[in-house]
Amino acid sequence: MLEPTITGSLPKPAWLATPNTLWAPWLLAGRALEEGKQDAVRLALRDQEQAGIEIVTDGEQTRRHFVWGFVEQIEGVDFSRMVTIGIRADRYQADVPTVAGAIRRRASIHSPEARFARAHTTRTLKLTLPGPMTIVDTINDEHYRSRPRLAMEFARLLNEEARELEQAGVDMIQLDEPAFNVYMEEVREWGIEALNRAVEGLTCRTAVHICYGYGIKANVEWKRTLGREWRQYEQTFPLLAKSRVGGVSLECANSRVPISLIGLLGDKDVLVGAIDVATDTVETPEQVAGVIRETIKHVNPARIYPCTNCGMVPLSREVARGKLRALGAGAALVRRELS
Repeated sequence: MLEPTITGSLPKPAWLATPNTLWAPWLLAGRALEEGKQDAVRLALRDQEQAGIEIVTDGEQTRRHFVWGFVEQIEGVDFSRMVTIGIRADRYQADVPTVAGAIRRRASIHSPEARFARAHTTRTLKLTLPGPMTIVDTINDEHYRSRPRLAMEFARLLNEEARELEQAGVDMIQLDEPAFNVYMEEVREWGIEALNRAVEGLTCRTAVHICYGYGIKANVEWKRTLGREWRQYEQTFPLLAKSRVGGVSLECANSRVPISLIGLLGDKDVLVGAIDVATDTVETPEQVAGVIRETIKHVNPARIYPCTNCGMVPLSREVARGKLRALGAGAALVRRELS
């Protein structure tokens, strides 16, 4: 009960990639890069275990970006044709590759990484994948020319990948869909359908992560425009309650999300963001426990998994370790109270 986890990403070591940077370039190459990625995964797993995190991830240490880790190895996506587009409803600009032909996987993308992580931890292992809507929003499509069609094509590939990850020993697969907090009508029209297709037939635990973004300037400024209450979840949660996905990861710490909205998720597991990733201030265990206590008023604690609001890759490693320890200690504090 109240097993803590993280959204997915952790900061990379400074010898592997440029610190505090999204889409950070690798600082190694060839065999040294592959060894460096594996070393970073070992460190990420150890940091989580020592902090009391029960459902661990590889920290996304092998990926330059949470979307590119998957998309870079898809046939039909041309990274030599990078263009600058506005993503997340033009919240900020990003250089993205172009879909130039029919997409397909050449082989399993993350299974080797999953097997490596599985061999280096005995704890419940979660692996993250970008959700189909978020991929579509982070790419330039010159082939399908239809967001719904491209999303369903990526959902098919994600499902193929997820089934292989399950066979590689992954206990939980999470689809990251920050775009679900932006394109409300599209979520209703085709986003849920694509998400369902991505998790179809899986027997492992599944979740979808929906947040207000990394703690970067563009996201922080966007949040200031959302008013006194952030109610995007009010539109998506009833739809997700009827979906195939097993759990929902959401943002609660230092947010203006009315906590009562989690009651709209029905019987889904709730990965409650109790760590604010938009600040370098390290929470106290009591602050984490306070968020958890509020969620218990609306959801059975057996379905609550204390988590981070979003990924921590833009933070320093020291700050991230402190937040991990606070998350583990805060969850333990509430567990003791309930026992």
